This record gives sequence, C-alpha cells and structure tokens, in this order.
Amino acid sequence: MSTIRRRLFLPAERADIRVGRDGRVRPVDGSAGRRRASEVIAMKPDAPLRAIAQEAGVSVGTARDVRERLRAGRDPVPQQRRPADEERPPSADASVTVLRRRTGTARQSTHWPSVRGNLIRDPAVKYAENGRAFVRWVDGHVIEPTEWGDLIDAVPPHWRKSVAELARSCAGAWLAFAQELEERA
Repeated sequence: MSTIRRRLFLPAERADIRVGRDGRVRPVDGSAGRRRASEVIAMKPDAPLRAIAQEAGVSVGTARDVRERLRAGRDPVPQQRRPADEERPPSADASVTVLRRRTGTARQSTHWPSVRGNLIRDPAVKYAENGRAFVRWVDGHVIEPTEWGDLIDAVPPHWRKSVAELARSCAGAWLAFAQELEERA
C-alpha cells in the first residue's frame, strides 16, 4: 500500500530528488538546504534544532551539523558535497561571519534580545528592583555585531589601540562575571 501511495504522490522522474531504499525522498544536492539552515541559524542563533530543521527543510541531524560547522568557522556545506563548479556563496560567508562574531570563543552563541525577553518575564527578576536594574544595565552593555561598524568608525585612528585594549579588558571582566555565575549555578 505504501508503495502505491508513494507512486501517486511523487513527482514523475525529477532530476533533483531521489527515493532511497527506505522509500524516503531526498534531494540529490543537499547544499541548498544547508545554506538555508545557515541563514536560519544566523537570524535565530538560539533557535532549537527542530525549528531550524523545519524552517530550512532539512533533517535535525543536518541542522546540528550546520550549526557545529558554523561555530567552528567552516562553510555549512562540506567540500565533498559541493558541486565542482560551485563557488562559495555569499550567504554562507555572511552566516559564518555573523555566527563567528557572535560566538567568539564561547561555547554557544546567545542573542541578548531573546534572553532578555525570557528574563524580564521571570518573577524573580520582574518583581525585584535589583533584577530590573540588572536588565537595564545589560541593555546598555551588550553590543550586537551589526552595531559595530558605526561604533568603530566613531573611534579616531589615534585612539583605536587604547579602545581595543579597553574592549579586551571589558571582555575579560565579562568572562570573570560568567565564570562567577557558572560557579554559583
């Protein structure tokens, strides 16, 4: 019966898909799905793998692999899966760059607006003055990579080295803050 259903609902002999021995339909070239997944991850770095997979039209395993490849700073499409004549697409480069900037050396990328949304709904934060003050403080201290360009351009050339050292110092302070939070967790 399943064989009949598959024959009824499968497009007749398409060159871009194949049917595996298990009866599942798969694309011949999965690079487009991997690129879509990398774009979804770049837009929503904290999204669950299932949501990424569903939105990009790939498997959860593929979404996981793409996320790991982006975190490592690699192209979402493995070299052996790329057609020989294909150049590296700009969207993949942009996704890798955005994720690399957001994560740096961190284990996982975190997007402040999504954390903030959950944090301000938590009664322990919402109904405590120091909780609300913390959220306001972080609002003023978190910088999105999209905002860097204007800020970097605002620093005069003769101050860039000093400001870079200050940024490293702040990054060190944030790292110490993160370690203290992890120790108390």
